[in-house]
Amino acid sequence: MQIIYTKHAELQIGERHIEKVWIEETIKAPDKVKRKGNKYYAVKKLNGNTLKVVYVKEKYIKVITSFFIK
Repeated sequence: MQIIYTKHAELQIGERHIEKVWIEETIKAPDKVKRKGNKYYAVKKLNGNTLKVVYVKEKYIKVITSFFIK
């Protein structure tokens, strides 16, 4: 499934130094995923950090934001 990024997500990824490959890995093989309405919250531990990705599924996956959590 195709993954696209909102302008907000692109900005946050750059500011937070998050690689798109990490986001894609979190979406495709999450450690945990929760759904609230039409939003998905995927979490994955990567290189000692935990990444959270918020996205919606339509005909494609649209990443809204991503950030590291503790």
